[in-house]
Amino acid sequence: MRLVEQLKFDDNGLVPCITQDVDSGEVLMLAYMNEEAVENTLNTGKVHYYSRSRGKQWMKGESSGHVQKVREIRYDCDGDTVLIKVEQVGAACHTGRRSCFYSVWDDSKLVIDGEPEVNAAQVYGEKDILDAVYHVIQDRRRNPSEKSYVHSLFTKGLDKILSKIGEEATETAVAGKGGDREEVIYEVADLFFHTLILLGYYDLPPERIYAELRRRFGLSGIEEKESRSK
Repeated sequence: MRLVEQLKFDDNGLVPCITQDVDSGEVLMLAYMNEEAVENTLNTGKVHYYSRSRGKQWMKGESSGHVQKVREIRYDCDGDTVLIKVEQVGAACHTGRRSCFYSVWDDSKLVIDGEPEVNAAQVYGEKDILDAVYHVIQDRRRNPSEKSYVHSLFTKGLDKILSKIGEEATETAVAGKGGDREEVIYEVADLFFHTLILLGYYDLPPERIYAELRRRFGLSGIEEKESRSK
């Protein structure tokens, strides 16, 4: 009998899922699954959830690379809650913390277990800052805030994002012509940042760009263009 046939989904077709670290037993997060997410979790061996805010299924780590590898699946006596034990790659929480349950209520006061801000170097590694920034961009997109510059660009749409990339590319060229090294660094960082927003718009993680560059590595420019035409 299929797992979905053992579960009792609510009126919205969802069932809560508790995700636990297979080695430490630490509870990493709680999210929801629909039938499709359950089936894809079983088929891929990586945990899929259903986003109530976005109204669609998603795989944990699809943008950040922080996937959850399934090691064991259980469900409770009523069949209305799922427990999945996983091997967690990187951080489970979008804040960059290992677990979403980092807030501790102690004697009527709130205690934060761990640093309050994401340390990109610790979570992603010094050389993976582009992945860290992309992850934050996607978080701003999915959890909108009126004060978020990134969210404002997504709200204004693709044309605005492309306009900003064109603007930053021009400013980068001007800085390059001016010969000020610090200004070049500043403008290239702006250009990279807005380019990552474009990737976020299309749900394309930086790894897709890395893969394309790896494909081109070792090819001359002429060879690479010929390979594209073929």
